[in-house]
Amino acid sequence: MRFAETDDSGGNLIQAYGPEGIRIGGRTYRGGLIITPGRIITDWGPVDAAALNGAHLQALVDLNPELIVLGTGPTQVFGNPSLYRALMQRRIGVEWMDTGAACRTYNILMAEGRRVVAGLLPL
Repeated sequence: MRFAETDDSGGNLIQAYGPEGIRIGGRTYRGGLIITPGRIITDWGPVDAAALNGAHLQALVDLNPELIVLGTGPTQVFGNPSLYRALMQRRIGVEWMDTGAACRTYNILMAEGRRVVAGLLPL
């Protein structure tokens, strides 16, 4: 499990991630999840990134982000452009990356005070 020194006083920061799960606030989450600075929503997403669909992305949009970070598991997988066309039309940024990179990116954006939402699939 990879560890990062974090100060979680400003919101939900990811403390560690790896095949064992994603640790936030001392608790390890083993399945897909959504994380924002103020919320953690478990049981999100499919088993693998190839099965991501519009409903999965809508759950992220419903949280009113300026930027969505998608962690697609152990490798970076780009979704079908039809999935995120509506996001671009609404001027919501979306970044697709492996889950480890998504965890690190989420922490940086959250620490900057950005309205970020991360959808993270397991490693």
